[in-house]
Amino acid sequence: MTSTFVPAAQPDQRTRLKSIIGGSAGNLVEWYDWYVYSAFTLYFAPVFFPSGNQTAELLSAAAVFAVGFLMRPIGAWMMGIYADRRGRKAGLTLSVTLMCLGSLMIAVTPGYETIGLAAPTILVIARLIQGLSVGGEYGASATYLSEMAGRDRRGFFSSFQYVTLISGQLVALLVLLILQRLLSPQELSDWGWRVPFFIGGILAIAVFIIRRGLAETQSFENAKGGDAQRSSGLALFRQYPKEALMVLALTAGGTLAFYAYTTYLQKFLVNTSGFSKESATEITTAALFVFMLCQPLAGLLSDRVGRKPLMVGFGILGTLCTYPIFSALSATTDAMTAFFLVLAGLLIVTGYTSINAVVKAELFPAHIRALGVALPYALANTLFGGTAEWVALKFKQIGHENWFFWYVTIMIALSLIVYVRMRDTKNHSHIHED
Repeated sequence: MTSTFVPAAQPDQRTRLKSIIGGSAGNLVEWYDWYVYSAFTLYFAPVFFPSGNQTAELLSAAAVFAVGFLMRPIGAWMMGIYADRRGRKAGLTLSVTLMCLGSLMIAVTPGYETIGLAAPTILVIARLIQGLSVGGEYGASATYLSEMAGRDRRGFFSSFQYVTLISGQLVALLVLLILQRLLSPQELSDWGWRVPFFIGGILAIAVFIIRRGLAETQSFENAKGGDAQRSSGLALFRQYPKEALMVLALTAGGTLAFYAYTTYLQKFLVNTSGFSKESATEITTAALFVFMLCQPLAGLLSDRVGRKPLMVGFGILGTLCTYPIFSALSATTDAMTAFFLVLAGLLIVTGYTSINAVVKAELFPAHIRALGVALPYALANTLFGGTAEWVALKFKQIGHENWFFWYVTIMIALSLIVYVRMRDTKNHSHIHED
């Protein structure tokens, strides 16, 4: 007797919207937990890496930030396969559990003066766990939002991945601003920096409950019921090598630019421009807020004109403007000027951030989509995004800070070549076939 495959029913609009909101809220908490480390580095770096030299302390903390990225490809590989085989919802639930564990470990770890080398060792382990979590989170959430969105609004709804990613960073900075107002600098350095990590752990528990109630996507249900092959790393690079390499290449310049203008810039404004920690936090927070609001607008634009024009625009403007923007920032002492320069850089990066999730998801069929999105992206992030702060600080330490400006420019230019040559995924989307 031959069985007939019956496609899963389309979700109604209410279920679709509820799922997108639920998935996005979880993504916010995940990225809050990830970015809290960067937001509070200026305060806890001396606790784990005492040296008396601010650049050396920040360099050590940035190295640990980069180490966390080493686990992202492993997390992307393991949980990308898990999300392809067990479901997008299952992958999202597992990732937030690991993030919760990492945050609570950092929150309770004593400093170097108390337990010596065990302190930075535990910090590294916690960041490795969080890196494992984020590695799986990106692929699962990008796939989930892209699949759950309707065909005509896929760019718009998938852009909320970066809305919530940026929101996580903004919430981390908001917590920093509040604590800077409530606590003295000494209190923040002594114990106040632990508070945001406790907050992150508690929020992650709440997200775990939310994610367990999410609906599964139609694309996954159809792939599970059909004759598609099982997801695996070997299958990805054997059957879809061009797509995998394309994800890695188009991500390289975009992720480096994103981390240069977000996580590193707060330190740059303090360590190079000479702003106070409080002023640097306020400038970056205000610019990130506007940046966040622009993501859905750019995503909506991509639904009308295509994904390719936005990425090409980012590539051209990023190549032409990165060096002038950073050079001007290094010389300014005016907060308003700094704000507009930072915002200009972020608006350029919007051409990449707003649609990068949906572009990658549209490149792969459903049975291997989460892995295809996650693994090449994580490799590019490890090589370029996670090392951005370390490379920038290393160039500064050896007296050639402007080399970092050229490094970012060159990587954007290389990614631009990919943007120009690739097909527009809006018109050639595997999600349409699901």
